[in-house]
Amino acid sequence: MDARGLLARHGTGVATYAAGLAESLAGAGVAVERLADDRPAPGRLRRWLAAVPPGARAARAVGPGLRTGADPFRTAQVFFDLHRRFMPVGDGAPPGLMHWTYPVPLRFDGVPNVYTVHDVIPLRHPGLSPIPAARLRRLLRGVGRWAAHVVTVSEASRTALLAETGWAPERVTATLQSVSVSGADPAAPGTLGLQPGGYFLCAGSIEPRKNIARLVAAHAASRTALPLVLAGPDGWRAAGELQGAGPLVRRVPWLPRPALLGLMAGARAVLMPSLAEGFGLPVAEAMALGVPAMASSTGALAEVAGGAALLVNPDSTDALVAAVRLLDTDEALRASLAARGLRRAEAFTPATHAARLLDVYKVALRTGGGL
Repeated sequence: MDARGLLARHGTGVATYAAGLAESLAGAGVAVERLADDRPAPGRLRRWLAAVPPGARAARAVGPGLRTGADPFRTAQVFFDLHRRFMPVGDGAPPGLMHWTYPVPLRFDGVPNVYTVHDVIPLRHPGLSPIPAARLRRLLRGVGRWAAHVVTVSEASRTALLAETGWAPERVTATLQSVSVSGADPAAPGTLGLQPGGYFLCAGSIEPRKNIARLVAAHAASRTALPLVLAGPDGWRAAGELQGAGPLVRRVPWLPRPALLGLMAGARAVLMPSLAEGFGLPVAEAMALGVPAMASSTGALAEVAGGAALLVNPDSTDALVAAVRLLDTDEALRASLAARGLRRAEAFTPATHAARLLDVYKVALRTGGGL
């Protein structure tokens, strides 16, 4: 099967997903190409002018495994606002299949288009996301028009997406995602003045959806002597989430991936009591590293944990306090969670991910576009 994919890499979380998807497919022998911007984004006026013509934009091959276009991702957003439809791209040598790793308003002419929809949090929990619900609904209508198939990253996300769109269930598949933890830097804790096993870690952007304010309060109330490390960039409404942070809360705004994985590998436990997630990558990564994890007892996080993490009610500060105390003091519990996590992580290997993706691609190539 010629299933060469053009992978749209859009944002840090999605970029990690796209990189894992490409790694999974390449390991399965699939030729993968990436679609990228060929130059820095133009100014706003130039972008609007570039979006006015209604025809297809070129996505030309420039080297092995790479095609480029003139700022296609940002121009497509303006095109979508102007024309109320997805911007077409294409060239004289189309791929066998196009996999957009995020619901961008783009489609590749003449081939099946597969879209990954990570979550519908702006529709289900509008107070937890800055993304306008109305715009996401318009994007999803476009996805429904052009998608040969839709991929989600959890059954929880798939269920929510089907409830919001009414799409045919057989055209939406939860493939989960691959988790790779190779290359972790074991020196990372020391470079930050931390002792291996001597801190808790929460990895991800600082925003209300991640439940940071409640986690910070629970960490303080637990009376643990171990610091809480918050590793990730400031996101939407970060200041409010960090307002109660005391001296035992350490902020690490950004780390290269090897250092982040090394920091995760050295944690006493990874804490992720998010209020809403499409998948919950830090929990899967912690399990793959053999690190105990605490996760929310509902939605995608509970699904990803698969009984191998300490599950808590994310709305209860008392439950979070009790969980932090347990992970701080109960060595046997930590050992049990680490062992169970390693077994659970086998569900997220690149090989298992590739097998699920290839099944989706076969269906997409057979059925063509439109849900």
